[in-house]
Amino acid sequence: MFEALYEKNINMHMVTTSEIKISVLVDIEEANLAVSAIYKKFFK
Repeated sequence: MFEALYEKNINMHMVTTSEIKISVLVDIEEANLAVSAIYKKFFK
């Protein structure tokens, strides 16, 4: 996930983790791009 966001130059403002999930805070303008990049990275 981090690699996918890095490759698209998406700045992560905050990262939180738990035993079952990872949450990342990004700018609203980049939200769709971030979701798309992560999806493509895992489900090519």
